[in-house]
Amino acid sequence: MSGSGSRSKTSSDLDAWLTAGHRPFVVVISGPSGVGKSSFVKQLLAAGLNLEYSVSATTRARRPHETDGRDYVFLSRDEFKRRIDAGEFVEWAEVHGELYGTLRTETERRLDAGKNVLLDIDVQGGRTVRKAYPDGVFIFVLPPTLASLEERLRGRGTDPDERIRLRLENARREIALVSEYDYAVVNDDLEEALEQVASIIVAESCRAKRRLPMLST
Repeated sequence: MSGSGSRSKTSSDLDAWLTAGHRPFVVVISGPSGVGKSSFVKQLLAAGLNLEYSVSATTRARRPHETDGRDYVFLSRDEFKRRIDAGEFVEWAEVHGELYGTLRTETERRLDAGKNVLLDIDVQGGRTVRKAYPDGVFIFVLPPTLASLEERLRGRGTDPDERIRLRLENARREIALVSEYDYAVVNDDLEEALEQVASIIVAESCRAKRRLPMLST
């Protein structure tokens, strides 16, 4: 009887492990300005991949159409620096005089809820996130050519020539660091590139190492 009870418990534990699903993980999307990351983020979130976007914190002023906590977590510069000193950021950087960062509470809350967390950050931020989440998935989005990237930047009609030249110089430096990422996807056709990124996320969800640890028998 005792042996039968032991086998029943083992079977129950195994069933629980099999149905538990994968351990959630962080997905980092990086790439040069103008490559189409915003479109990636928007459509990936709508693709049914168990993804939630981690809202960044910033010191820049809130724009009329933006909502605090949905678009950004808007903080004063003093509050942002206080949180830096308290170690509350997974990563942060100063961009064009304003501070931007990923709050650890934002990522951990989503991971604890069983959601994969999507981050749209630059290469510098990606390096820092890898230290915090070494089991994350890091995807670099590439333009088909630098000429096409320049065409996209100019097509926006929002930046002067000097700013476009600066963005292209930054793009060259960032692309040179693509080997630091797990995957590189060329955004020539948005739909095809999205399918590739979605396939990467699905495959990573199936990794054996992401299954919850097997319970002892």
